[in-house]
Amino acid sequence: MSQPHSDDNPHDRRFSVVVCVYTEDRWEDILAAVGSVRGQSLPPLETLLVVDHNPALLTRLREKFEESPEQRQGEGGRRRAEGEEVRVLANAGPRGLSSGRNTGIAAARGEFVAFLDDDAVAERDWLRRFAEAYDDERVVAVGGRTLPAWASGRRPAWFPEEFDWIVGCTYRGLPPGRVRVRNVLGGNASFRRSAFDASGGFATGIGRDGDRRPLGCEETELCIRLASALPGAVLLIDDRAVIHHKVPLARERFGYFRTRAYAEGLSKALVARSVGAGKGLASERRYTTRVLPAGVVRGVRDALLGRAGGAGRAGAIVAGVAAAAGGYAVGSVRARRGAVTFSSGPIRPPEPSAAATAGPPQPIQEGAPG
Repeated sequence: MSQPHSDDNPHDRRFSVVVCVYTEDRWEDILAAVGSVRGQSLPPLETLLVVDHNPALLTRLREKFEESPEQRQGEGGRRRAEGEEVRVLANAGPRGLSSGRNTGIAAARGEFVAFLDDDAVAERDWLRRFAEAYDDERVVAVGGRTLPAWASGRRPAWFPEEFDWIVGCTYRGLPPGRVRVRNVLGGNASFRRSAFDASGGFATGIGRDGDRRPLGCEETELCIRLASALPGAVLLIDDRAVIHHKVPLARERFGYFRTRAYAEGLSKALVARSVGAGKGLASERRYTTRVLPAGVVRGVRDALLGRAGGAGRAGAIVAGVAAAAGGYAVGSVRARRGAVTFSSGPIRPPEPSAAATAGPPQPIQEGAPG
């Protein structure tokens, strides 16, 4: 299939990188995330730190990253290097990750908007790989590969790679290379800024909200909506665009595994209610009928061969499926009763007062679910 190409040099493409933050407990992680963005081989236009209703963190980050007017005028100081600009913004919407991302999109000045989790670090060529994929003008979103950085130093023996999405990482079942997918994973993704003009922003009421129940799927809902708004749009994952996502000890435990799987089921029910079960669960059907059974077989085989964790991995897959199915059933009932709702709308530019506070403007294969 012939691929239409843009005449633009991919190295000239300008990215705004959005990092949503909510707690001072992740201070060192936030600094590491920003440092990895500043160290990109393709420097971003700007890094936007969006603070989710935490005044103390907002003040601390502004003191850390934002310069005074005198410093910006360069009184004897060096000129800011390309890629160093960091703007700190307050979430302009209701509490939650979706509103934080929408705030970043509204303030972004780049042609492309990339998202990085606040507890992750990007490899040096992360943005460069994204930029190369946009050579095809049909491409509206590009995600990358997210690797777990286990706090214990190694993967728990019982934890199946098929469920790495539990900890926000790329999981077994996605084909390698640059592949076409239904949706990208929000913590390691990029979009054309113009895509949000066509589809609106991330839906509120479905994604994460600080330390509450770990819901998700807001990026799934957005990507399905985006594909409907722009027929012929292409969404990709390029496994060379790599980030390393921190997995704290609490998330290495089976209790979190089960809770997160249940929450995923709740979220999938909302997505199915919004876009229809056909679109909302198409990738999940392949995942549950092909990828997971193969994982159970591998676990049982490893157990029979005396390999550590084999029985645990097989059991975790079965337990994860059961938890997700239970969450989906409960979420479907709630959605039908209208007990849980979410909404999406156009991305609105920031209010003038908010902008002033923030600073002066300066061969494709089908993948598995996310």
